[in-house]
Amino acid sequence: MGAATLDQSATTDHPILDVLVERWSPRAYDAAVAIDEQKLNSALEAARWSPSANNVQPWRFIVARRGTATHAAIVESLMGFNQAWAPNASALVVAIAETKNANGDEQPWAFYDLGQAVAHFSVQAHAEGLHVHQMAGFDGAQISEKFGLEERFVPFTITAVGDFGDHTELPEALQEREVAPRTRRPIAESLVVND
Repeated sequence: MGAATLDQSATTDHPILDVLVERWSPRAYDAAVAIDEQKLNSALEAARWSPSANNVQPWRFIVARRGTATHAAIVESLMGFNQAWAPNASALVVAIAETKNANGDEQPWAFYDLGQAVAHFSVQAHAEGLHVHQMAGFDGAQISEKFGLEERFVPFTITAVGDFGDHTELPEALQEREVAPRTRRPIAESLVVND
């Protein structure tokens, strides 16, 4: 089963946009394909225009293309099995929350807004034919040190982005995860109140 035939579309209980049905988080990336700069820029533009409380935009990104020193530094920060697959991605994007402004005032909504920016990035990237996979398994302190981030900037996730590759080249345990059925709990289990 090759990249073109692996369909991991969600089975939804209610209709949603096709781009959301088809969006999934693979671990198989084509290590021979460079990132399409226009598609990457469109995804970053979508992040730029995501909702933001008071238009503060408390997000920053480190964008690293495969083959660069920046990419290698980010790969070194990855933990566990993320190091087995993520280096093949055409680009790695570190999502950073600005938890305090330049005056030192707390921005308690920073992680929420950052999450929206990354979600917009992900959906736009998928609409452009790219695949993304968000990771929390990395050493944030190492990222902060390597890139000289002030304490108020908190690396929160890393997103792998690129073209889907051959999942049979992944380690066996990851191959199984790549083709496993996608599941979500029922909506009712997520609703605390639904009057």
